[in-house]
Amino acid sequence: MYGNASALSGEDANLEESVSPVTLSADWSRVARLLLIASLAVIGSVGNIFMISSVMIEDHLKKRGNAFIVNVALADLLITGLVFPASTVVLLAGLKDAPGVCSFHWFLAILCCLVTTLTLAATAVENYARLCLSADCYAALTSARITAAVLGIWLLSGLAVTLQFVHNVGTSYCRRQRPPDHDVPPYYALAGALCALLPTSLTCACYVCIVLRVRGAKARPSFKPPMSFGWDYALMQTNMYSFVLFVVFWLPFGVALGVRSVYARLVPSHLLYNLEWLALSKSCLNNFLYCITNRHFRNAYVNLFHYCCCKTTVSFSRRTRGCPEASGPGTRPTGDVRVHIIPGYNMYSYTSPQRAREVCKTATLKRSAGSCRPSTSRPNGRDVYEL
Repeated sequence: MYGNASALSGEDANLEESVSPVTLSADWSRVARLLLIASLAVIGSVGNIFMISSVMIEDHLKKRGNAFIVNVALADLLITGLVFPASTVVLLAGLKDAPGVCSFHWFLAILCCLVTTLTLAATAVENYARLCLSADCYAALTSARITAAVLGIWLLSGLAVTLQFVHNVGTSYCRRQRPPDHDVPPYYALAGALCALLPTSLTCACYVCIVLRVRGAKARPSFKPPMSFGWDYALMQTNMYSFVLFVVFWLPFGVALGVRSVYARLVPSHLLYNLEWLALSKSCLNNFLYCITNRHFRNAYVNLFHYCCCKTTVSFSRRTRGCPEASGPGTRPTGDVRVHIIPGYNMYSYTSPQRAREVCKTATLKRSAGSCRPSTSRPNGRDVYEL
């Protein structure tokens, strides 16, 4: 009775046909949908790139365990950098449905969701080992083992999703037709337990244990942790907030997908598609969460913003090295590229404090009198910042 959309009432059938799994609801104008999806793609991609780069340039974040944070950002980058642009291409082409694009969309969405779920569980375990176990126990988590864990997560997730597509099991997402009602097969129970329930329970248990043990330790007067412990605990809290954000955005879609697999009449296609787009939008917000709740990520974002967005203009004019009055026909003109550098990250720049101290020390050895003061300006008054 519920095998296809023609069995529905006229209003429900129109509503089912108006929502596309790739391009959202047709009730919105195409321009509005294009602007929305393109904005999500650009903002989310830039934010995730900033998040990955922050772990590379911020000294307080250069820890082997933070590779799991980078892995979550990489999964989000696949959503914002591949799934959303594919939808914009479909909108620009004027297509309503594209089965190939929808399959690509669904494959990446499930892959990144599974990778994020397993990585968040691994992050919680690493945070527990860092904060609650001894240094010898945490030393067992070497860089090689963490790298192997990250690669194993991608390999396991890719294999599971590929087998699902090859054998065509699970809910048919790209077809609007509602599947017939049936009993729960072992596949759904096993997939839900291994891919959702078990990792989520492990993550919750680790964070609860960390909070309880740290609060108990803080209650003792003799507990005087180093400053690095406070930084690690603050980062753990941010990771916990990221897990809560993931659950809030993906849980409604997961519940709707599970209910539709068992009782198709209770979950129409348009509701499923809207909840899936809500879940995908989490990939655009997670990087902002880290920026807001963690000061080390915030400092790295500020430095990256200044490096990427506060560059001076490139000078194409050719000018002399000396004063204009002293320049003659034999003077060789040069062109200068002027650009700002992240403060503190380029020790070889003549404008950096490290380089200034080196120049002063060298000049002091050569001259017994006078002061050394590196200048960053040319005789004509224009500042030049060297890479």
